[in-house]
Amino acid sequence: MAAGKSSSPALEVEVDDRVVRVSNPDRVYFPESGATKADLVDYYLAVGPGIVNALFERPTMLHRFPKGLAGDKVHQKRVPQGAPPWIETVQLHFPRWNRTADELCVTELGAVIWAVQMSTVEFHPWNSRRDDPESPDEWRIDLDPGPESDFAQVRRVAHVAHEVLNELGAVGYPKTSGGSGLHVYVRIRPDHGHKAVRRAALAFAREVERRAADDVTTTWWRKDRDPRKLFVDYNQNARDHTIAAAYSVRGVPDARVSTPIRWDEVDDVDPRDCTIFTVPDRFAELGDLHAGIDGDVFDIAPLLEWADRDERAGQETPDEPEAT
Repeated sequence: MAAGKSSSPALEVEVDDRVVRVSNPDRVYFPESGATKADLVDYYLAVGPGIVNALFERPTMLHRFPKGLAGDKVHQKRVPQGAPPWIETVQLHFPRWNRTADELCVTELGAVIWAVQMSTVEFHPWNSRRDDPESPDEWRIDLDPGPESDFAQVRRVAHVAHEVLNELGAVGYPKTSGGSGLHVYVRIRPDHGHKAVRRAALAFAREVERRAADDVTTTWWRKDRDPRKLFVDYNQNARDHTIAAAYSVRGVPDARVSTPIRWDEVDDVDPRDCTIFTVPDRFAELGDLHAGIDGDVFDIAPLLEWADRDERAGQETPDEPEAT
């Protein structure tokens, strides 16, 4: 059942065969609209199959706002203490510190609602799953506009990326970022490590740059980039680099959502229109636009051949940042 606003100290939310106690349901999380913790719960219940599909069995970092957006944001790798016994996790090793962390692995909607109870607004999953965290099964294309870009440029570059994907025979699943850009996800065979997938993503980004040189940069250092250009951020495929999941709310004042779209919507979508207030009706009408992604698996071998070609031509692959 949905969680409604209540003046009581807590709500009990039924999610399938779980009951999740939600404390402080009237706490305002988004001051611009007055949206509360209970509203956030209602949103995630409304898009339940979509958010579970996006997170399913992926190590997930939580972006928590214990006091709402007016307070500090906490980036949480480790599942907070006191989690119920049915919450599932995966233990990950972080070489830089030689430490481990038990990260949330969502397998059911109850885990999402429990995380919201723990003040989570954003869900940032790995591009691999818990049975083999070192082998990504998701290639992520992040179209990240520069400080002097506009969304018209994002749209232009999205069409170029779509063109290249079609030529490769890869099926891309686009979504708004929940910020100012677009993401495109491609399901891939989990037979390469993070470094290889990142290298393949760079080769793709360079091909997009060749075809849209006026709009796109792949320059590694931010300080060296043309602020008028869009960065195709291949580094989002590096180990332990995560971006907001499909259907994840973003920690911005208007309660924006990273929203799956169709390719024929690219020219019309306005990310500002995709919020916790509008996406539930869209989901009820269209369902999960990313539901079919597991059936469209791409082999990145052609991209690795492009990477070999580029390196023979003298284009270096910047070192992968050290995993934390």
